[in-house]
Amino acid sequence: MSRFLGGEDHESYFTNTQRHRVVYEILTKTVYGRKKRSEVGVDRLINEGAYTAAFPLHEGPFELPKFEIRPEELNQRQVLYHYWARWFEWYKYQPLDHIREYFGEKIALYFAWLGFYTAWLLPAAVVGTLVFVSGVMSMGTNTPAKEICTSGDTYLMCPLCNTCNAWNMSEICTMAKMGYLFDHPGTVLFSVFMSFWAVTFLEYWKRKMSTLAHHWDCMDFHEEEERPRPEFAAKAPTMEQNPVTGVKEPYFPEKTRLTRMFTGSMVIIMMLCVVMIFLVTVVMCRGIIIVMMFHTESPVLRTEAGTIANISSSIVNLGLILLMGRVYTALAEQLTKWEMHRTQTQYDNAFIFKVFIFQFVNFYSSPFYVAFFKGRFVGYPTNYGTLFGMRNEDCGPGGCLIELAEQLFIIMVGKQLINNIQEFIIPKVKAWRQKRTLAKVLGSKASHEPQRWEEDYKLVECEGLFEEYLEMVLQFGFITIFVAAFPLAPLFALLNNWVEIRLDAHKFVCEYRRPVAERAQNIGVWFNILEALSHLSVIANAFLIAFTSDFLPRLLYQYKFDNELHGYVNFTLAYAPLNHTENCRYKAYRDNNGNHSLFYWELLAVRLSFIIAFEHVVFFVLRAIDWIVPDVPESLEVKIKRERYLAKQALAENQEALLQATHPLET
Repeated sequence: MSRFLGGEDHESYFTNTQRHRVVYEILTKTVYGRKKRSEVGVDRLINEGAYTAAFPLHEGPFELPKFEIRPEELNQRQVLYHYWARWFEWYKYQPLDHIREYFGEKIALYFAWLGFYTAWLLPAAVVGTLVFVSGVMSMGTNTPAKEICTSGDTYLMCPLCNTCNAWNMSEICTMAKMGYLFDHPGTVLFSVFMSFWAVTFLEYWKRKMSTLAHHWDCMDFHEEEERPRPEFAAKAPTMEQNPVTGVKEPYFPEKTRLTRMFTGSMVIIMMLCVVMIFLVTVVMCRGIIIVMMFHTESPVLRTEAGTIANISSSIVNLGLILLMGRVYTALAEQLTKWEMHRTQTQYDNAFIFKVFIFQFVNFYSSPFYVAFFKGRFVGYPTNYGTLFGMRNEDCGPGGCLIELAEQLFIIMVGKQLINNIQEFIIPKVKAWRQKRTLAKVLGSKASHEPQRWEEDYKLVECEGLFEEYLEMVLQFGFITIFVAAFPLAPLFALLNNWVEIRLDAHKFVCEYRRPVAERAQNIGVWFNILEALSHLSVIANAFLIAFTSDFLPRLLYQYKFDNELHGYVNFTLAYAPLNHTENCRYKAYRDNNGNHSLFYWELLAVRLSFIIAFEHVVFFVLRAIDWIVPDVPESLEVKIKRERYLAKQALAENQEALLQATHPLET
């Protein structure tokens, strides 16, 4: 102990957090019944109902005393509340060392990542806002929109449904102008910027993560040989010797587990099919609403039919997404338990993988449909494509990008608002129920001055960081994968995260029971998911710009015909085939017989070339960034080498001293 700083002070050498870990280690290893039946540990006793809870205590109240008190006299919980968890502290840096000291490295790393991510959102939000403002300011220079607005009766468009009437293109003047906000050259540059931003952010987070891991002395931390989960121990049919520890412990046949995992994957596929069914239902619902709007006598409703249908169906879709998310999370939890994973890490990884795959399809299927499939299978007059007897959807008057922006706004911002309201209200409701339960148990025995354990028992049990990470990772997907259509997404994410940090801080300090501190050196499997999303965003944005945006058709028209885009609208409209009942126009690059024109094939070649060039250039630059930016800062590398050198030197000196002590005559 003499080798350790402060080793002589036995009372304060270990922090409270370390003492909690020691006590929890003892509690989880203590045998209470027959060891052969794995009747070991407090966690299993809680599962069996012998105890209702086991948790470390908070260090006193979080409220500040009414009388004047010096800052050094505050307890750790009061310090965190006063300097971090209050809403008025939103503009200050987070006290990460204090968070780590009170909650442990795992929770501190989450708040470090959330703060780092929020800070990096600031430049993305500024650039995105400037791109949007530039679109607003340059709306007047949009020649195609001017031509639409001044066309009058020039362009008679084919009916949008079998029972609808033909309509004039000038009716969609407003939507044509609005569409330019989300589909101009600036959005293309912004999508390239966000691809670089995502990868650079992850590279610099790796540097920050390694710095924190070194600072908190968990750089070389690896989870020790984990004990079996209490539920696994209770349900495992046999006992086998662990090849690593040599101790007999509960065992579940690997073949049976793989069979269960295969069955579980079939259930996941079925649930994903349910999501697809809901998507088709929403699409058909949108088509019905559009038809109903066109049959009204109101010119306003007829003009804005697509917008009204898109917004209303997006709201319905958001409700279905949140409902399905709740149902599936509960189902995934039961499936993961049924699969009988031995350790908590294996269980957590299997659960995260299941829920993320489902939530990815659940949240992104509708935007993916609008971005890449809507309007692709419409056909042409006399030969329209149909789904269940209904004509396939076409993009609205302003194009598919404005519809995608509407969907992203409703799903992303709506989800954030609902989540924040839930995070604010639900813990308070749960705490109220806890208080009532404790009051019933204590009855007349309730003391006038409640003990610390009574106060903490009234709080809500900490449910871990899974929901917090999932919410942020899904948000990261929204601001990177579809950013070409919604440049304001980083701004809304930034505003949400400022609120999210204080909400989460308040929950952990004031509303949650104190969790057992856990060590960690990184954010785990979530980093791999973020990397996958950042690479997917490059591919998605390349296809979005090439096939959904009007950027390349305009560029090719400017190159071949007119640099000012005069006559572009007329060029993009084909005439209905001669055997059609009306002499109307529709948007497509086709001849009078419905066959694709030469320009269509030229444009397709340009689109495919753009995708290949975009992906290769961006991925090359990303690899260059990865190579240029080291994962560990140079100053930290020097520091680590210095520490290793000093450790070897100290060890050599120690061995020399021991030799002198054991063989004094020889020396």
